[in-house]
Amino acid sequence: MSTKVSDYLLRRLREWEVQHVFGYPGDGINGLLAAWERAANQPTFIQARHEEMSAFQAVGYAKFSGRVGVCAATSGPGAIHLLNGLYDAKLDHVPLVAIVGQTNRSAMGGSYQQEVDLLSLYKDVASDFCEMVTVPEQLPNVLDRAIRTAYARQTVTAIIIPADVQELDYSPPSHAFKMVPSSLGLAAGAPVPAEAEVTRAAELLNAGEKPAILIGQGARGARALVSEVAETLGAGVAKALLGKDVLSDDLPYVTGSIGLLGSRPSYEMMRDCDTLLVIGSSFPYTQFLPEYDQARAVQIDIDAHMIGMRYPFEVNLAGDASETLKRLLPLLRRKKHGSWRRKIEKDVVRWAQVMERRAEVEADPINPEYVVHALDPLLPDNAVITADSGSAANWYARHLRMRGSMRGSLSGTLATMGPGVPYAIGAKFAHPDRPAIALVGDGAMQMNGLAEMITAGKYWREWQDPRLVVGVLNNRDLNQVTWEMRAMSGSPQFVASQAIPDVPYGDFARSIGLGGARVEHPDGVTAAWRQALEADRPFVIDFRTDPSVPPIPPHATFEQIEAAASALVHGDVERGPVIKQGIKAKVQEMLPGGRSHKGGT
Repeated sequence: MSTKVSDYLLRRLREWEVQHVFGYPGDGINGLLAAWERAANQPTFIQARHEEMSAFQAVGYAKFSGRVGVCAATSGPGAIHLLNGLYDAKLDHVPLVAIVGQTNRSAMGGSYQQEVDLLSLYKDVASDFCEMVTVPEQLPNVLDRAIRTAYARQTVTAIIIPADVQELDYSPPSHAFKMVPSSLGLAAGAPVPAEAEVTRAAELLNAGEKPAILIGQGARGARALVSEVAETLGAGVAKALLGKDVLSDDLPYVTGSIGLLGSRPSYEMMRDCDTLLVIGSSFPYTQFLPEYDQARAVQIDIDAHMIGMRYPFEVNLAGDASETLKRLLPLLRRKKHGSWRRKIEKDVVRWAQVMERRAEVEADPINPEYVVHALDPLLPDNAVITADSGSAANWYARHLRMRGSMRGSLSGTLATMGPGVPYAIGAKFAHPDRPAIALVGDGAMQMNGLAEMITAGKYWREWQDPRLVVGVLNNRDLNQVTWEMRAMSGSPQFVASQAIPDVPYGDFARSIGLGGARVEHPDGVTAAWRQALEADRPFVIDFRTDPSVPPIPPHATFEQIEAAASALVHGDVERGPVIKQGIKAKVQEMLPGGRSHKGGT
């Protein structure tokens, strides 16, 4: 039997050590599907319920494995459906390759069924590399460059293959004019900045008295070196949300997340520092960085295209975080940990107490902060945690402490709804021997999480560790947008757009053979988490939470909370509970140290 273009494509993916392709079938890729059958499903085709979910699963797989994610879809609507997940990967700098079908070459330009100008459609999301394969000899170079570019630039690339091309007999590029040969592999190596620039950075950092460090996902490979720099300089370390799992939150100088979803220690450290070192982060919210004339600053980033933004840095070091820090560390003077470092560590302890008290504030029926806070001590040290966009991201950012080999992520830059569950599924294929936990709002669960539990039901028996736990914060409200309307627009809750149906999420899970439970009282929260984490299959917990618990930013004052609650929710149907919960939450920051009464009830 002759080798078809589709056969060669799968063979080449195997040679690149691609183990999974997340996709959904359609006649625009029938040739590929037939090749998958001939190849005994290698690489393994993972079937989602929707192409967007395939893309999200590929993003989750790539984020948690460090390998390129690959997704596949049919022509026209299938390729269109991938886009949101592809943009999620592009904006979070995740290596991902999309393989999509197209109508036969003979029909192109004829307004044929499902014919979409995919080269134009994908020219932004796959701006670094997007090509259509029109002859067999073109395929190796296009596929190799797509994978190599995705890895090298940490971005999205796309390959478009017309249906008839998939069925052609494969022939390699010949040694001839206008033929482009290709090869496998990506050269190992890490860029480093010039020695003189590293010296300048060291001089700047050595001159500071109140140093602060901000890390992002680009520092993940330099964990030990970041810790050593922090100890040498006597600095505190704040974490952008995509870098939440880079350093353990058990370290006394780690101030936690930064920004609207961040901690007060991170906010105050940036407010008061005189020196700033940013490593592997392009954190965009400059209002949470020091005033422009306040701190001298150094940035380290592997991508020279993204460096020098967000703050007036004096020294920009374009290089790999690990290799750059190796060169920087010997030039740094070890400083005695004085009042600056002691204050940071004291603030971290104090914030932990505030978070505990905030979790114990009474709510109707359950405080969502308590739900996530109660999970924290139960998490296995090798857990993989995902969070959806919305209010769930607030509690993920503030109440879950990373430690051990834990990993965690969410849609950082696109902040799209819906990736929490498919990310967790992708994580299970990246690490089938580790438990995965997804924190999602009821809006995201209704949007696509319920359907993707069907995907989990299809595959969980293939995972060495079958645990995939989904905690649904069921408050019958699209809560993050409701709070944004109140705080940013001064508008009351618009019930017609914000209220959503109450769905028995646990019952649905049980109806498809998975585990499920509903929790309607705080006394059942911890037991439900334990039950799910001990289950022999995926498990959905439906937590009935209070929509009036506010995601208060770290810089808000008590007076601002009181005034905003009184002024902004005029006419809001939840006016009374909102004012009550906002004041109670903020009061926890005003109390002296120590524990409050056992609460959450």
